[in-house]
This record gives sequence, C-alpha cells and structure tokens, in this order.
Amino acid sequence: MKVLYFDCFAGIAGDMTVAAMIELGLPLETLQRELSALPLSGYTLESAKTERHGVAGTSFKVTCIEADQPHRHYSGIAAMIEKSGLKPRVKELAGRIFLKLAQAESAVHGVPLERVHFHEVGAIDSIVDIVGTAIGLDYLGIERVCASALPYGRGFVKTAHGLLPVPAPATARLMEGIPVGPDIGEGERVTPTGAAIVAALADRFGAPPAMTVQGTGYGAGEKDFPELPNLLRLVLGEEATPGAVQEVLVLETHIDDMPAEIFGFLMERLLEAGALDVAFSPLQMKKNRPGTRLTVIAKPADLERLSAIVLSESSAIGLRYYPANRIVAQRHVETRETSVGRVSVKVLGDGRVTPEYDSCRAVALEKGMPLIEVYRIVERECSKG
Repeated sequence: MKVLYFDCFAGIAGDMTVAAMIELGLPLETLQRELSALPLSGYTLESAKTERHGVAGTSFKVTCIEADQPHRHYSGIAAMIEKSGLKPRVKELAGRIFLKLAQAESAVHGVPLERVHFHEVGAIDSIVDIVGTAIGLDYLGIERVCASALPYGRGFVKTAHGLLPVPAPATARLMEGIPVGPDIGEGERVTPTGAAIVAALADRFGAPPAMTVQGTGYGAGEKDFPELPNLLRLVLGEEATPGAVQEVLVLETHIDDMPAEIFGFLMERLLEAGALDVAFSPLQMKKNRPGTRLTVIAKPADLERLSAIVLSESSAIGLRYYPANRIVAQRHVETRETSVGRVSVKVLGDGRVTPEYDSCRAVALEKGMPLIEVYRIVERECSKG
C-alpha cells in the first residue's frame, strides 16, 4: 500500500503541499492539464527550485492574471468540482477537503454550511492548491495519508476580516483533535488550506507508519522564517503488508478498589470502542493489596477515546501508555457449510482454519450440543482439502 507521510515540522500550506508533490514526481504539465477540467481561467502556474536555510526544495506559485477574483460560496465550489471533467477520485478527494474547510468556517462564523462565504479560500490560488493536491495524490497512487503533529504558531495574521490571532479561527477549529508540536516561533505556520488537507485526509497523526521509504519531497513556503527552514516534507513509502510489523499502543493501569462485576462491563465498552484486545491479570499492589492490571492494545488514533472510557468506567485515576510493535498474520473470515449448519471461520494465510466463537456458540445453543463438540466438527470438516 502506498502511503504519504506529511512531516509538518515547520507547518503546512496548500502551495507547499503541491510543491512537495512536484518534487516527488508530479509533472507541472500534468497538473496544468488536469486542472484545465475546471471552469477556471485567468491564472498561470509556476514551479521552481529554491532553498530554505540551505535545504533544497521546490516552490509552487499561482499567479492570477485578473486581479479581481470573485468570492465564492461553498455550494458553488462543490458544484463546480462535481460538474467538472476531473477524475472521480480527484473529485472525491478535493470535495472532502473543501467540505472539511467549509464545516470549520461554518462553525466559526455561525452560518449554515451552504451559505459559507469564502474569501481567500475562494480565490483561484486556493482552489488550485486543493484540487492540485487531489490530483497529486491520484497521480502518485497514494492509498493512505498520515501526518505528524502540527506547529500551533503565534502572533497575528492579516485576513479579509482584519487582523486575527494565529492560528486563524478556522485553522484552530480544523486542528482540533490533531496533536500540536512545540513552539517554533511567531508567524502563521499552518494555513486554513493546509490544516484542511491533513484534517480531511490523514487517518493518524504522530510518528510515520512502518514503511519502506521510496521518495522525499520538500515544498517551500513563501515566507522565510528565521528559526528553521520553512519547508513541508512529504515522505512517500510502501507501507508494511499484513504479517509485517504494525504500530500499536499499550494502555495499562492497576486497580485494587473496584467490584469484580464492573471489569466485565469495562471490557465490553473498550472492545465496542475499537480496542484490539483487552486483558486482566492479577498482581500484588502496595499495602499488600491484591489488584488487577488492565492492559489494552489499541490503534494510536484511538488513544483519546479508549483512555476516556478507562477513566470514566473504572475506579482508575490515571493510566500509562507506550508504543509497541505487533506482527499480525494474514487472515480473513469466511462462512462455511458444515454438518451442523453454516458457521464462520477464520482462514489464515497458510491455510489453517479456526472456528469463530460467536458463530459456534449460536450453533451449540440452537442444536443443544456441547460447544467443544461443535468446535471439533467445524475444525475437522473445514480443514479438509
């Protein structure tokens, strides 16, 4: 699976994203040809090699020939993209980014989604940046997007509404739920377009996923900040296939003052919320009290949701978590016909078959058979040939 990792160590903007994709192999001519499917005119595209703090990168610039560009509403932009001759996947990706941006603007300005009135974002350069990003993702064959934490920035930025604090209100809204990195200085480091791109496309934030790196592209921002190179680094890679190493988080806490029956409910809640596994183990705690260690295996993106459940559904007043790697065998679930009826089984990559508990339990109750007997029949009959 091809994955693109957004390393936003200095921030992110729409032009920086397109520029980094050009470094990764998106030809400017292809970008121009694909963009011609939109009913837009009066602009030119330019890409050039540049550097920031001695690090080579690529810049991308949209120049509007006509100075007065119309302010557009979200509904008009969405319709323009949908009715265009763009590829279906490009339409879907660009539409997803604009919807995320419109939702943030709607919340900030207190107006219905369809009446959101874009200013800077409605201009040609911003439309080109967003649709260009979608074109780049499609051209590079990207199947998954991940991103680092984002710098919050500080100071003020000049907008159509006057001076606004950094990050701008819509940007701050888009950054909700995204980890924020350390302070790297004054200035707008994340633009609304840049925030919308990662908020709409990335399925996890933090360290890069396990992958084989195939290319790196640096997209240069317009400003040259003194603290560090104003570059967005895009890392293109082939993600680890099933059976290889996968990143997970281990959540743990020790409990010695909770009724036993609550543990079962806690496990149910955690599994329903997406925990990969939940386990209890006995231990001897301080003051010589017997206790229970709760261990939860989770996807990194589920940390906040699962930790909230632990703290609300148990007597724990804190928990710890740490990253770990796991190796998962390739497998899938199939429904098989057996002498006791239709049952679900898990088929491993090497051909081994294991019965699914819930399916076998239903058969055992329906037939009035011991569960262990159902297991033996399913294993015997489904493992044949």
